Amino acid sequence: MTASSLGHMESRHHLQAQAENTVTLSQNELLELCGNNDEKIRALQSHLDARLVIRGNRLKIIGEPEVVERTTQVIREILDIVRNQGRLSDHQFRQAMRYAADRARKGMPPVEGLDGNGEVEVPQAVQDESLRDVFMDTIPVPIKRRKLSPLTSSQRRYVRAIRENTVTFGIGPAGTGKTYLAMAMASAALTSGEVSRIILCRPAVEAGERLGFLPGDLAQKFDPYVRPLWDALYEMMDAEKIRAALESGVIEIAPLAFMRGRTLNNAFVILDEGQNTSVEQMKMFLTRLGFESKAVITGDVTQIDLPRGHMSGLVHAQRVLKGIDGVGMVHFHNGDVVRHPLLTKIINAYEQESHAAREARDARPNSEPAREAPAGGARKAAVS
Repeated sequence: MTASSLGHMESRHHLQAQAENTVTLSQNELLELCGNNDEKIRALQSHLDARLVIRGNRLKIIGEPEVVERTTQVIREILDIVRNQGRLSDHQFRQAMRYAADRARKGMPPVEGLDGNGEVEVPQAVQDESLRDVFMDTIPVPIKRRKLSPLTSSQRRYVRAIRENTVTFGIGPAGTGKTYLAMAMASAALTSGEVSRIILCRPAVEAGERLGFLPGDLAQKFDPYVRPLWDALYEMMDAEKIRAALESGVIEIAPLAFMRGRTLNNAFVILDEGQNTSVEQMKMFLTRLGFESKAVITGDVTQIDLPRGHMSGLVHAQRVLKGIDGVGMVHFHNGDVVRHPLLTKIINAYEQESHAAREARDARPNSEPAREAPAGGARKAAVS
C-alpha cells in the first residue's frame, strides 16, 4: 500500500472521528454567549478543544466525540444560568470559560494537595458539581438588594459549610474569596435576624515589618489591620448603616489580644489572617463562642508572619479539629483565585519553587556517612 493511500485513510479516519452537536439559542442567549463583536464566543473558543460555529441562532460544536459531549453539557449549563439570571456577570463568564476548558479536557481543575508531579487531586464531590449548582447558590446582601453567588466549586462548598456548621475554616491562597464570602454571609445573617451583631477580629501581626507606635484610640490603632474586612463590608452594606452599627455596637472590631474572658452569644464572628495566631490564641478564640453564634476563620498557611519556631494556630487547628461535628474545613486552591488572572500564575510560580525546594531537601542525605577511623586513632579516643 502506498504512502499516499495510507495518508488518505488516516485523513478519512480523522474525519470519521469528528462529532457535531447543535444547540438552538434565543436572542438573549445568543447575545450573552457571543458578546459584542463575538468577543465572548471567541474567548470561549480559545479555552476549548472543540470548534464553535454560529449560524443564525444555532451554535454548532465540532470536535472529538467525548470533547463535544462535555462541551455541549457546559454550554447548556451556561445557557441555563442565563435563563435564570438574565445575564452572566463578567466574573461569572471568566469562571465559566475556565470551567468549560477544564470540564471539556480533563474533568475539573486541580484542587488540593500537590502530588509528585506538582499537580493536585480533586475530590469526587467537587467534580460532580455543575456550573449551575455553583452560580445559583446565591447569598442575599443588603445593599441594592444584590445577590452574590460563588464562582467556583470550592467557594460553594465554603458557603454551604458556613451555613451548616458553627465553626468554619477557609484555608487557601490569596484572592480566593475567603474573607469576602465570609463577610457576605455575616451581613446576610445580620439582615435576616439570624444574629444580632458582627464581630471582626484579626491578630495584630505585621507582614515582615514593624510599624511602631500608631496614634489614636484603640479602633484607630487597629484599623490598618482590619482594612480588608472593611473593604468587603462596604460592598455589602450602606456606609450610613455601617456607621450607625459601629456606634451602637452591632458591628464591632475586636483585637484578638482583648478577646479573653468574653462570651459571644448571638454573633457572627470572623477571624481573618488566622495563620498568624498562636496555638494558645486560636484555642482562646474558639472557646469564646456562645449560644446562637457562628465563627469563620480564614487564612493562608503559606503566608505565616509569626516569629520563627512558633507554630501557627491555624496549622495546629487543622490537625486537632479535623472530623469534629459542627466544624467545617474548606481548602481553596489556585484554580479558585478570582482576582486578576496574573495572580494565579504568581501563586503557581511560588508553589512550584517551594515544591522543588522540598524535593531537593528530601533528596539530600541526613548526614555524611561515617568514615572508619584508623585503629590507633580509635584506641586513643577510647582511652581518652
